[in-house]
Amino acid sequence: MTMEERIQKILARAGIASRRKAEALVLEGRVTVNGEPVSRLGSKADPEKDEIRLDGKRILQERTPSTYIALYKPPGYVTTLSDPLGRPTVANLVKGVPGRIFPVGRLDYDSEGLLLMTNDGDFAQRVQHPRYGVSKEYSVKVRGAVTEATLALLRKGARLDDGFFKPLQVSLEKRNPGSTWFRVTIHEGKNRVIRRYFESFGHPVARLIRTAVGGIFLESMKAGEYRYLTKKDLQAFPAPPAAEK
Repeated sequence: MTMEERIQKILARAGIASRRKAEALVLEGRVTVNGEPVSRLGSKADPEKDEIRLDGKRILQERTPSTYIALYKPPGYVTTLSDPLGRPTVANLVKGVPGRIFPVGRLDYDSEGLLLMTNDGDFAQRVQHPRYGVSKEYSVKVRGAVTEATLALLRKGARLDDGFFKPLQVSLEKRNPGSTWFRVTIHEGKNRVIRRYFESFGHPVARLIRTAVGGIFLESMKAGEYRYLTKKDLQAFPAPPAAEK
């Protein structure tokens, strides 16, 4: 009996990348099945019978043990496993974790806080894709004392270069003479969207800390530290629909 699956799902389950990144690898023509290039997302293969390669290297067909960690990413690290510019990467912070894990989503170079990492592509897909509704919470320090009038406008959202953006929640935490702290909750994670959002109101971000992803919280972790997620932690995230199991 043939047990064919979509190529991107096989790559994700093998810990190659998140489902979204695996789709990009297929579209770029970097995957072959039995020596033939594959570049359509609907293409399928049998992971037990077919020879599947990425960039000429055969992927592991057996399912590796799933690993899930929560990392406190410090500022000054890129959220990739390697960097052509030679900058520090989050891979440098998790060298004690066995096997290959990759970041779930992004946290830009200047930002800090909670970053999930895993070798489970399906899990990464459920955390990142907007349709699953996993929220991300941030503590944000902006330059300048934000007035009540501006706060009201912030809560209405703003039109940015790539479309309209409105956080799920914006609450003022603390006003200082030259700065203001906010708690911001969002679903979508467009590139530097929180920074661009505050800048559009004339208040550049001075510090941005991701404090929660779904039901996982930064809590007392220190910069550079990581911990393994527990079964209870994982239950805080949506289970895959029956069609994806």
